[in-house]
Amino acid sequence: MAARVSFYVVLLFLCIGTLSSAQDQKSQVKIAPAKPTSAASGQEMYASYCAACHGKDGKGSGPAASSLKTPPPDLTLLSKNNGGEYPAKKVMNILLGKTEVVSHGNREMPVWGPIFRAISNGHEAEVQLRVTNLNDYLKSIQVH
Repeated sequence: MAARVSFYVVLLFLCIGTLSSAQDQKSQVKIAPAKPTSAASGQEMYASYCAACHGKDGKGSGPAASSLKTPPPDLTLLSKNNGGEYPAKKVMNILLGKTEVVSHGNREMPVWGPIFRAISNGHEAEVQLRVTNLNDYLKSIQVH
């Protein structure tokens, strides 16, 4: 049940739309079901689950970025900001919800671990494949 609640909370951030009105130009977040993606494609998972906040290019300029309290980081600079080495283990822990990231919730409500487990129907090997392939994709978009 907790995983399902976490899943729907994350949907809030995954499926974002911008609504405009004459009186209020503030972006609003819409809830919509997350589409299942291939565990084999880090790029597809990124586009479906990360780009709304981090942008298609990973630079933090997704359509939901302006609705967030903390601007999303530029994911293309992870290696540069880590002394030239991609922080694979740190990224993996963030994706699994083992590392607290303020904008992603706390350890009591991890974001990616429960989402990947729900999408993978609890198959831990598939969860690991998803995390590994998404991590590999993030590594591939690093600015050198």
